[in-house]
Amino acid sequence: MENESKRQRMVARQIQRDMAEIIRGRGMAAFDGAMVTVSGVRMSPDLSLARVYVSIFPSDKSQKVMDILASQNRSLRGELGNLVAKQLRIVPELTFFLDDSLDYVEHIDELLNNKE
Repeated sequence: MENESKRQRMVARQIQRDMAEIIRGRGMAAFDGAMVTVSGVRMSPDLSLARVYVSIFPSDKSQKVMDILASQNRSLRGELGNLVAKQLRIVPELTFFLDDSLDYVEHIDELLNNKE
């Protein structure tokens, strides 16, 4: 999304910070002992939808953590609403996506190391 507006980017950065704080506040135990990092957020043009990208370590817990995030979507959005109520008229709907770029980097690393 190269043509994101400045407002979209600003809101995305704010939501990324706030979601990272919310997830960190819940602790690793809430996510089956996995470390969950909010790696990015993309906003729809009308700011009503936030695509939240998360990376999960260890990656073998990814599906379980994604299921937990999906089941807690309403409460996560509620907490986000408390944090952004002053800045945004509407709290965006959240959709979570797995950012597996770290796995990709690790895979490339393995391939390079095995070649030597």
